[in-house]
Amino acid sequence: MSDFIVAVTSVWHDSGIIVFSIGNAIMIFVGILLLYLAFVKEFEPLLLGPIAFGCILANLPKNGFEEGVFALIHAGIQFEIFPPLIFMGVGAMTDFGPLIANPKTLLLGAAAQIGVFVALGGAMFLGFTAPQAAAIGIIGGADGPTSIYLASKLAPELLGAIAVAAYSYMSLVPLIQPPIMKLFTTKKDRQIVMEQLRHVSHFEKVVFPIASTIFISLLLPSITALLGMLMFGNLINESGVTHRLSDTAQNALMNTVTIFLALGTGCTMSAESFLNVQTLEIIGLGLVAFIAGTAGGVIFGKIMLMVDGKTNPLIGSAGVSAVPMAARVSQVVGSKANPANFLLMHAMGPNVAGVIGTAVAAGTMLAMLSATGAH
Repeated sequence: MSDFIVAVTSVWHDSGIIVFSIGNAIMIFVGILLLYLAFVKEFEPLLLGPIAFGCILANLPKNGFEEGVFALIHAGIQFEIFPPLIFMGVGAMTDFGPLIANPKTLLLGAAAQIGVFVALGGAMFLGFTAPQAAAIGIIGGADGPTSIYLASKLAPELLGAIAVAAYSYMSLVPLIQPPIMKLFTTKKDRQIVMEQLRHVSHFEKVVFPIASTIFISLLLPSITALLGMLMFGNLINESGVTHRLSDTAQNALMNTVTIFLALGTGCTMSAESFLNVQTLEIIGLGLVAFIAGTAGGVIFGKIMLMVDGKTNPLIGSAGVSAVPMAARVSQVVGSKANPANFLLMHAMGPNVAGVIGTAVAAGTMLAMLSATGAH
């Protein structure tokens, strides 16, 4: 009998129950709530689902994540392996044709990055360090992989909060953007029908990713991994002779890496690192950044309208990097104002420009912080 009691006592002391805290319980509830939003409300389920379950796993005490597969997943985030691989898949699924056909929409993607710098300034005001502020600011680009990439480099202690904020606001694009778009445009603006885009040749589509990689990487070497993989993915899709590689990048590899990246990100959301005032501040700054980015794109769209008289400013809201969701929102809002309006392809120009713009913003901040010694 005494041996049985000793065995039971040993199991009890080895269990996680005796060190389970209120904080762990709160975070498990947060994980369950995120699962509800992902699977029931369908808010970015492919990303928010694994993040949510990772959050639950992270708050089960004595989980042994220091070794085994979870240690490998953590290394994939820590050593910046997963975000560039995600970018390769995004590149393979992206059509840069609308941007090539209408290069001035690159300016709309750049204008939408104002949200990044608004959040950066707000974070500095609230007392975050320069590297932390830069990592928080990139939420405004609405680009999850870039947010994770920059946070893992500059502020790994904030990775969970930054990733959740970035992906949450990306999933809420259809709710957040329309009121802002309507606030800064008139009904007449929203009714503008844009001219059909010119045909983009196969040659142009092949040259674009090569030229972009060389030029931008020479200017900002710190983002060569992200931008290079984005453009490589696009190149193997546009080449016309590497269908199998493109299919793997878009599907099997993309899905596999998404699972690991999202699950690993969720596993950083322990009670100790997540339940604090900083997390609330990050979530609030992320919302401000997203609103500012959307407004910046639309306002610059208005400026372009004043210059050329034919740009529908709604496409400026697609300058954030949420591809292709932000472009679809431009289409929906435009078609409600004018059923004959078809803005989707026009909005894809600033949308894919936003992906490049956010990567450039991240590289610029990395370069600036390195120059000042803050990094």
